[in-house]
This record gives sequence, C-alpha cells and structure tokens, in this order.
Amino acid sequence: MNKKAEGVRKIWDRYKYAVLVVLIGAGLLLLPAGRRAAEAPAEAQVAAEPDLQAALEEILGNISGVGQVKVLLTLDSDGEAQLAQDTELSYSGNTASPEDYARRSKTVLVDGASGDETVVIRRVYPTYRGALVVCQGGGRAEVRLAVTEAVAAVTGLPSDRVTVAKWQ
Repeated sequence: MNKKAEGVRKIWDRYKYAVLVVLIGAGLLLLPAGRRAAEAPAEAQVAAEPDLQAALEEILGNISGVGQVKVLLTLDSDGEAQLAQDTELSYSGNTASPEDYARRSKTVLVDGASGDETVVIRRVYPTYRGALVVCQGGGRAEVRLAVTEAVAAVTGLPSDRVTVAKWQ
C-alpha cells in the first residue's frame, strides 16, 4: 500500500503541470464568447446595398465556370455620412461662467445641379458580416476559390466569412 502511494505521488509530481494546463484550458473553453459576441445584434442586417449585390452578381457571372449566380450580403453596420454643420452658440451672463447658453445647428446646404445638396465631410462605408454566393459552378473547387477571392476583395471580408454553394 505504501509503495502504491509513493508511485502515485511520483506520477503526480511528474505530470501536475500538464494536468493544471488541461484544467485551465477546459475552464477557458467554458467561459462566454467575449465582448464582440455580446455586442452583435440578434439578427444580421441583410442587403442594405442592393446595388453592390447586383454588381457582384453581374461580375461573378463573368468568371469562367461560374454560370448563374445569386449573392446575399449581410451587414454588421450600414455605414454613415457625417454632414457639415453650421453651429451657433449663444450665452448670457459672464463669459467665464455663463448663466445660460443655447446651441443651434443647421446642416450646410450648397447649390447643386439638382437643387440644394448637403455637404458630406466624412463617410463611413458599410462593414459586412458575411456573404453567401450560390452559383452553378459552386461544386468545383477552382470556381469556389475564384469566387471567394473576388467577394473577399470587394467586400473586405476574410475568406472564412464567404460561403460558395452549388446552384441546384
């Protein structure tokens, strides 16, 4: 009995760090996904830019072996445009510590070809969550690779977020 306990102790002394690493790894796997997953909306926004989808369908259809094609893009954010503002600040009382103040802002408009137009000072383009491409040649590896690379280049998505499937 004493010899068995001594053998178990030797094994424990030899492998205790490996067991500790395995237990820590298992504990990390059980933790929730993290901040990015918590911030993601419950449903993806679909197809905010139908023009891009249509353009992708047209251009992908011209790749050798693709055939008929349909594209679906899901959005993480749909982008925004920051417009130029004319801001007026008025206050009453001492300038060092005003008693009351008011701020009024108006969007800057300029005369354009089709009437008044807003002035965009900054544009944030949409970010995509994923892409699904269904095409007739989707069963062939070289077609899937070419389509995946093309969609990734246009949308900025990594290739693991682009799925190419075969048209039935």
